[in-house]
Amino acid sequence: MKPGRLILMPNTLDFGVDDSLDLREVLPQRVIEQAARLGHWAAENAKTTRALLKRVDAVSPLAQPLQALQIAELPRPPKGGKPAADDSPAWRALLAPALAGHDVGLMSEAGLPAVADPGARLVALAHEAGIEVVPLSGPSSLLLALAASGLNGQSFAFVGYLPVDAAARGARIRELEQLSAKAQQTQLLIETPYRNEAMRQALVGALKATTRLSISVGLTLPGGWTRTATVADWKRRADALPDRIPAVFALLA
Repeated sequence: MKPGRLILMPNTLDFGVDDSLDLREVLPQRVIEQAARLGHWAAENAKTTRALLKRVDAVSPLAQPLQALQIAELPRPPKGGKPAADDSPAWRALLAPALAGHDVGLMSEAGLPAVADPGARLVALAHEAGIEVVPLSGPSSLLLALAASGLNGQSFAFVGYLPVDAAARGARIRELEQLSAKAQQTQLLIETPYRNEAMRQALVGALKATTRLSISVGLTLPGGWTRTATVADWKRRADALPDRIPAVFALLA
């Protein structure tokens, strides 16, 4: 039997909470139609996957009722315990429908799956199993923020989350600034939305006055924005960042 494919399905960037968002303004019609026909899903978060599929159904009716869809979450490490091995049965089980001939959709909580996302491991396992991997077009907050920043888009690095501890976070920010200055490379990072303002203050407090800092908030959403300025200019701004909308931070020394 010919195996199915692993379809990398993009999600919106609002975590499914903006009911006013027209899905067709963010996702191509072909992607929406592809999502409507899939019956098997591997998801970072089942709740946000169902939220997107409800939106899909309003534009292109689902081939099966939402309740009949098979949505399995990616394995999560137990609290206080070690993560499961990357090739554990729990990971490989997610590909069982594909090996049985069904296409499987992979969806992140927001944006493109497998980019700054644990789904990358499932993609690697699909390649090992000879399953075709098909990426579909959709929003990526990292690339949108980089494009809108005016910083170096020829050389950049995504460094993920910084330490929560204030001292360790400050040290990491200064390290990234040094790397950026040496290579003229844009450094991209993210934070949990409720810590957006704390991250802004940490960056402004640790970076040199001449370093350029770009912050993008709520991209693709109504009222979303990107601002790029020197750290000296950011220090003169009093407005706090929102604590419920995703943000992307970028710096170039």
